[in-house]
Amino acid sequence: MVIETVQRTAVLAVVLPLLAAPVEAGAATSAPALLFDDDSLLEVTIDAPFTALMDVRPDKAELKGSLGYLEADGAQRRLAIKLRTRGNYRRDREHCDFAPIRLNFRKGEVHDTVFAGQDKLKLVTHCQTFEPKYEQVVIREYLAYALFRELTDISYGVRLMRITYFDTQKDSERTRFGFLIEDDRDVAKRNNLELIRTRHLEHEYHDRRRQNLVHVFEYMIGNTEYSLVTPEPDKNCCHNADILSEFESPPYIALPFDFDFSGFVNAPYAQPNPKYRIRTVRQRYYKGLCDNNDLLPQTLQIFADKRSDLFAAIDAVRGYAPAAARAARSAESYLESFYRIIDDPELVRERLLDRCLNPEPPE
Repeated sequence: MVIETVQRTAVLAVVLPLLAAPVEAGAATSAPALLFDDDSLLEVTIDAPFTALMDVRPDKAELKGSLGYLEADGAQRRLAIKLRTRGNYRRDREHCDFAPIRLNFRKGEVHDTVFAGQDKLKLVTHCQTFEPKYEQVVIREYLAYALFRELTDISYGVRLMRITYFDTQKDSERTRFGFLIEDDRDVAKRNNLELIRTRHLEHEYHDRRRQNLVHVFEYMIGNTEYSLVTPEPDKNCCHNADILSEFESPPYIALPFDFDFSGFVNAPYAQPNPKYRIRTVRQRYYKGLCDNNDLLPQTLQIFADKRSDLFAAIDAVRGYAPAAARAARSAESYLESFYRIIDDPELVRERLLDRCLNPEPPE
């Protein structure tokens, strides 16, 4: 679509600051999901040939299974599903003995269930079956998504689940935490935006306020494994971020995801990004742009205003299990260290304003 640049930019300049706060219930347009409207823990069972699924690790072929859960009225529901493995790093058996999964629902079965409107969903799993600390990793990554959702409604919905995996080949089962991630097209749809696929994107194509919000959020959780621009000439944009737009053209709105290499999540397999001078993933590194330093005070004010909501989101998982309580304590401690920084003007200058990036101008 053609954009009238001046008018569109002016409109977004008014609208986008409001997007830092969650949209009131009912204000969004057609929401396909009851699933992501509820933050409570969802207990499910998944029956499938998990031995074959994890041995073969298909990225296209799907295996048949079923998903069962209790409705609010106590009725037992069981839905036919298809499963395949997904992802890159965690799909590699060298890193995870239990890979992430994509669930494919039958649209005709879900219309009157908690999964109404869903089709294909990403399931984040526990990675290592016999190492209990990995359940904390799952919960902390879920919380990273939940914290961003507290800051803006233009974010992925997530639903924490306690999943009993029943292996139909071995007649055995194990129960672990996992979480579902909203489909990117549904995020776009409920915010009246379009999902953009592009091979070329420069810093100046982004809405500056949104760009700053994302950079400060990634700093808050200690994540450097992302990029909001085309990382290399022969690769699609962007790294661990989707791109949305109201008019299918700039200014663009970044939608971050995949936080397992962050200090907040602190996965045992996570290594510091060699591009930056950091010793551990727990060490924060600010990737915000110097050109946006004038916006930093108002960006930090968003985080200050949402402080109690962020801590409340962490506290909400504490009672689910001992692993959840430990994950919450770790997440809370890491978040507290962020607020100690932004509460101190000298630390803000030292660690953000003076550490901003001046990217090379495009050729």
